Amino acid sequence: MILVADSGSTKADWVIVDKTASMQKFSSAGFNPYFHDHAYILKELHANSGLQTIASQIKEVYFFGAGCSSAERNFVIEKALMDFFENAKVFVDSDMIAAVRATCGSDAGIVGILGTGSNSCYFDGEMILPNNFGLGFIMADEGGGSYFGRKLIADYLYGLLPEHLNKKFADKYEMSKAIMLENVYNKPRPNVWLASFANFLTDNREDEFVKAFIKQGIEEFFRLYICSYKDFKNTPVHFVGTLAYYFDEVIRAVGKEKEVNVKKIIRHPINHLAEYYLEKME
Repeated sequence: MILVADSGSTKADWVIVDKTASMQKFSSAGFNPYFHDHAYILKELHANSGLQTIASQIKEVYFFGAGCSSAERNFVIEKALMDFFENAKVFVDSDMIAAVRATCGSDAGIVGILGTGSNSCYFDGEMILPNNFGLGFIMADEGGGSYFGRKLIADYLYGLLPEHLNKKFADKYEMSKAIMLENVYNKPRPNVWLASFANFLTDNREDEFVKAFIKQGIEEFFRLYICSYKDFKNTPVHFVGTLAYYFDEVIRAVGKEKEVNVKKIIRHPINHLAEYYLEKME
């Protein structure tokens, strides 16, 4: 039995790939080696009853995650998975690999990730070309959940939201300068906390102010993560991630304005990854 996982910083999707059995799916907290250590990962795995049930039967684990960008970082995840799935060989790689396999297959393309954070890559049909993206939520993540959450909270605290949205925000969240400082600077997983406020934007995405707010962030993502590639106008561009899914119309509209050939936009790569590994087994 093969187990494949696609993980962001907030949530991980898992699927069993087996030719003789029906596809089983699980979910867990997301694991990012920049924010989570061995003890935390192992604790979360042991707390997951679904994964506990199948752990001893798994022979191979393929884990693709945010922050899995070097052998040293990957080993944080790998060691925890090896300790939990004791009978399995474990392979850990970046979420960009998962995004490419789920969208491009063996064709060249640009892939953007819009989830808790943001990133992109250029796949030439054989390999992902090096870039300097993935600078994290403090320095970057333009167009991602933490970016939108950070800007939304700042606008609320600065008193810049329209009155009707200000009231909606105040009714939904307890927010003050002190609460923001505590969660961003003193508590764990500040990127996930910030990204949780992007739900306010998805819930109100038909509001004219929110539409403009979202478009500005997506335009910034395109400027930095898509249009910086030399041949971006002649290369298919795909997107993965929850925010990409919810902001589909905005992404396609901005893409049209910038003469970008936007193709697939998928929320969860996991189903496509399962198909990829099922084909490998045949």
